[in-house]
Amino acid sequence: MKRIINYIWPVLLCFGIGFAASKLQAESMMEWYPHLNKSGFTPPNIAFPIAWSIIYLLMGLSLGRVLNKGYKEGVFIWTVQLVLNFLWSILFFTMRMPVLGMIDILLLDAFVVWFMMAVSKKDKPALYMFIPYILWLVIATYLNGYIVINN
Repeated sequence: MKRIINYIWPVLLCFGIGFAASKLQAESMMEWYPHLNKSGFTPPNIAFPIAWSIIYLLMGLSLGRVLNKGYKEGVFIWTVQLVLNFLWSILFFTMRMPVLGMIDILLLDAFVVWFMMAVSKKDKPALYMFIPYILWLVIATYLNGYIVINN
């Protein structure tokens, strides 16, 4: 039963963090973000909740695997990246500070890569579950950088 719970609570945590971030950035998404000069590669708005739902599910499942392996360093790295993930929404949207968001997302990129490298030796499926995340972060980092440079 503990093994199953180790999958359930991380998934719920990820969705909870995502929900909280969406509530905190809602005003900015309507009042500020639409007026920014954005890249032509910016995905349509509908892509974001779809992508993040998949990513949060996989992030949680990945942590479940790491928890069940008893890999404490992996849990630590995963936790830091989740904090950085949430902090990005606060910095970029709520505080409307794309430069600080850029610093945060670069740190987030590094922690996600670190997590992937760390778990690659312990649990390949946990690594594979982070591939959509890092791919989305590459896009998000580019978009954040574009906004910093062009606004």
